[in-house]
Amino acid sequence: MIGWLLTNQMTILSIGEILWDVFPDKERLGGAPFNFAVHAHRLGHRVIFLSAVGDDERGRAALGRAAELGLATEGLQVAADRPTGSVSVRLDGEGKPDFTIHRPAAYDCLTLDSGQLQRLAEARPDWIYFGTLYAAESRSRETLRRLMDAVPGARRFYDVNLRRGCYTPELVGELLSLADAVKVNDDEAELFPDMGEARSMAITRGERGCLVRIGNDRAECPGYTVKVADTVGAGDAFAAAFVHGLAAGWSAARTGDFANRLGALVASRAGAVPQWSPAELGVA
Repeated sequence: MIGWLLTNQMTILSIGEILWDVFPDKERLGGAPFNFAVHAHRLGHRVIFLSAVGDDERGRAALGRAAELGLATEGLQVAADRPTGSVSVRLDGEGKPDFTIHRPAAYDCLTLDSGQLQRLAEARPDWIYFGTLYAAESRSRETLRRLMDAVPGARRFYDVNLRRGCYTPELVGELLSLADAVKVNDDEAELFPDMGEARSMAITRGERGCLVRIGNDRAECPGYTVKVADTVGAGDAFAAAFVHGLAAGWSAARTGDFANRLGALVASRAGAVPQWSPAELGVA
């Protein structure tokens, strides 16, 4: 890994869903927290991904694929009585996805006992990443809160990432209140114009770029024009690059531009976690 990436290496706990994106002609492993974890790992960070798969063919395939992508699988539990998560994906003419979430799923059964929480605390994580879909289940929400209580020094990154039928305004408001940094797309920002007390925020606008605020530093960052293969995972890549910029202490303009570049690169290739290298981001 290139030295500049490792200079600001941090430890991130990413908690939430791992699932198979089921397209009409193929299946690809995904889930926003999983995609985020893969991209953050490629940016040189230590990522501990916390989720669960079923004791089934998809679950075994997910464990193998996660390892291939460089993620440690110790945080991936096996829930024998639940199927590995899946979501049906349809793409419109512009490559934008529509998701149908299938539940119950194994990722809802992640449990963290006192010993596991102690070991996670000993890892001294800098950030906890979480999203709405995982927290929509009360059991999962309690697990998330126990994790936060165990590592009170970690900053909290909330990727709002709404899915049809899987959130309420009250839930989003509760999660916003827990966050130090928030990422939303422009549609979500219209639904929830008050982003709470989060110190940092990014609003993604597709090909129009993004709006970034880090403390009192604000910037509107133009997007990059690419031939879109599909946009699945592009927002998760953006989120990983955004957290990277926060950790590095970059300005809002530099952080937003870097996140736009990685998001566009991923959108130009099929799949949520296509191969890419730091050199392709214009970094020597």
